This record gives sequence, structure tokens and C-alpha cells, in this order.
Amino acid sequence: MEISGAGGLFSTYSICSNAAGIAGNLCAFVLFVSPIPTFRRIIRNKSTEQFSGLPYIYALLNCLICLWYGTPIVSPGIILVFTVNSVGAVFQLTYILIFIVYAERTKKLKMLGLLFGVFAAFVAVVSISICLFQPPNRQTFVGYLSVISLISMFASPLFIINLVIRTRSVEYMPFYLSLATFLMSLSFFAYGMFKQDPFISVPNGIGGVLGIIQLVLYWRYSRPNEEPTRPLLESNA
Repeated sequence: MEISGAGGLFSTYSICSNAAGIAGNLCAFVLFVSPIPTFRRIIRNKSTEQFSGLPYIYALLNCLICLWYGTPIVSPGIILVFTVNSVGAVFQLTYILIFIVYAERTKKLKMLGLLFGVFAAFVAVVSISICLFQPPNRQTFVGYLSVISLISMFASPLFIINLVIRTRSVEYMPFYLSLATFLMSLSFFAYGMFKQDPFISVPNGIGGVLGIIQLVLYWRYSRPNEEPTRPLLESNA
């Protein structure tokens, strides 16, 4: 009876863990497809205009590092981290290639250089983690890199939060994007807690807190029929 009870508890625990990971994958997919309108505009106008390609470079590097962290050779048992970042890497690479095709020569060369730099960094991480580390130290090494990468991605939400507070407007903070970011962070925070993996739970816990702040700011500063009028991400890069 005790074994059966333990098995039932383990089964329920596994179901909840997988449910959190799947929910995180679904919310992440919403984030991955969110730039599609921007790239439709780029293709239609045959120009990258003032859009920046840097966020997609950062996102690709982040996806590749987290993808590697989720592989069984590094971290057994968290395949849903691998799947979500595999899909994310494909989306980001597609966006970058479209950007390169339609960018002016200076931007094109810079983006190509950054793209090769991302792949070089990823190859270096994979090589070092395999050649110099054995489990469980390999997981620790790649885990710290993934945490640094994820936390660096929070620069964008912090920028948006500062912009909303400064302008007292949510014009540049789409509600559904903020909601999807919050739900994704919350889901992977839960997934990390179920898996007892601080390299997943800690950065996503921080992301969840930032998501709550964005939603509170949206409730505080939103006005009826407010629509974005300019692209948020503008740069000469």
C-alpha cells in the first residue's frame, strides 16, 4: 500500500511538472511569433528601416545556451527546456536571416559578424562543457551561463518598465505580450521548482516578478483605445 501511494504521489508530481513545462512552451510560442508583424513590414517595404536586429541576436544566443542546458548530456530530465529553446532558436535565426537580407550594407555586415560570433560562442560553450567538465559539474557550468544569459534578457523589460513610468503610457507595452511573458516565466518557475533546479526557477522567478510589475503598470496607466504608433525597438545597429 505504501509503495502504491508513493507511486501515485510520484505520478501526480510528474504530471504537474510536465503540465508546467508544457504551459511554459505554449506561452513561449506566443512570444516567438510576436515579431512576425514587424518582419512582414520589413519584407513588404524591403527595408529594415530603423528596427534593430540586436534583440534577435541576444535572443538566439540565449536560446542556444538554454537549449544546450536542456539536453540530456548536460541536464537529464528537463527535455521541455530543450524543446522550447529549440523552437525559439529556429524562430530567432529566421528573423535574423530576414533582417540580413533586407538590411543596408553596413547593418548587413554587422549582423553577419554578430551571427558568426553567436555560433562561435555556442561552439565554445559546448566544447568547454564536454571537454573540461563531467556530470554534475557540466550541468553547473552550463547552468550558470544560462542564468547569466536569461537575466541579461531582462534588460528589455526593465527598459519598458522605465519607459512606461516616465511617459505614464503603455503605448509601447502590448498587454498580451506582457501577459504571455508573465505566464511563461511563472510556468517555468513552477517547472524549475518541481524539478528542484534553481538554474530554471531563479531566473524565471525574477522574470515573473518583472511580469507582475508590467501588468500592474498596464492597469495603472492604460487608456482606452491606446495603440502603438512607432516601433519600440529603434536603433542604428
